[in-house]
Amino acid sequence: MTIPPETGTVESPHADTIAANAKKNHAADGRPRDNNDPRNKQRQGNNQGNQPRRDRRDIHGWVVLDKPIGMTSTQAVAVAKRLFQAKRAGHAGTLDPLASGGLPIALGEATKTVPFVMDGRKRYRFTVCWGEERDTDDTEGRVVHTSENRPDVAAISALLPQFTGRIEQTPPRYSAIKIQGERAYDLARDGEVVELQPRPVEIHELTLVDQPDPDHSVFEAECGKGTYVRALARDMGRILGCYGHISALRRTLVGPFTENDMIPLEQLEALCNRAASGEGSLADALLPVETALDDIPALAVTRADAARLHRGQAVLLRGRDAPNSSGTVYVTVAGRLLALAEIGNGELIPKRVFNLTGLTASSGRNERD
Repeated sequence: MTIPPETGTVESPHADTIAANAKKNHAADGRPRDNNDPRNKQRQGNNQGNQPRRDRRDIHGWVVLDKPIGMTSTQAVAVAKRLFQAKRAGHAGTLDPLASGGLPIALGEATKTVPFVMDGRKRYRFTVCWGEERDTDDTEGRVVHTSENRPDVAAISALLPQFTGRIEQTPPRYSAIKIQGERAYDLARDGEVVELQPRPVEIHELTLVDQPDPDHSVFEAECGKGTYVRALARDMGRILGCYGHISALRRTLVGPFTENDMIPLEQLEALCNRAASGEGSLADALLPVETALDDIPALAVTRADAARLHRGQAVLLRGRDAPNSSGTVYVTVAGRLLALAEIGNGELIPKRVFNLTGLTASSGRNERD
């Protein structure tokens, strides 16, 4: 399943170059490759001998990686897919290589629920460096404006209400938005003038949480789909008359997934290695597929109705227990996720049927902390 890029994050205009260099000089997890490492020699020997790759497995669920700085989202998905030996994997929202934090990775049938996470709220903690505006609106770009002015806490606090609620925001020139079929960042790299139109976005909350020195301010923001954090830094700096750009970014919430759900890469690797040696289970690292559906009502059906839904057939809702509402629900049978369906005109119509044959999250992870 192709996962569209998430425009609510800072997206690096140099991500392609970073990924290419990392692939050439680094291992799959983004770390420098040691050619003297016997494990790498073993891999080279395996490749030379054309030995078959390990079989991929049916694994279904979510793993929320605490992505380290320096790794692209594509690299992170590749690492998770390799560790789990999963047949299918995708992510719910691109996170820039310069950013850290929550990157929800969908395995197997969880890829069918990715849009529900993409549409959810995101929370970020980010640092703005004052005094410079850059063409990418982050530290990777070229300086285009400078100022000796520095805002104080009172001036910043007075400004924040202008960036709260439903506002008009012009996306950065270096963004994944398409202009006549071309990505804006590709056009900008080629030196073309990129004119993007303002569009409405929702900022649910924007708070100044720290002012460690005159050059830097730390904020927390909770925003809806399509919001660019880089644009917030750029626009605040312009209004304050001091210019600014993002110098640090961490994502702390994506849809239903919080920091409590995140697992650092080192911990995930250790867990998968223990499972490979028979000392644990990969299921312990997974959250259930239906975790992404927290905001959707659940509807339990009988096994007979489940059989019809599984075949793609609608089910007539009748009796005193029939729901009188309409809209999307997720359907369960005997406590197990079966399908996404629509209720309308007294019928339950299946839209997405799940086949959870294989490894799923352990029962203990169905109740989140």
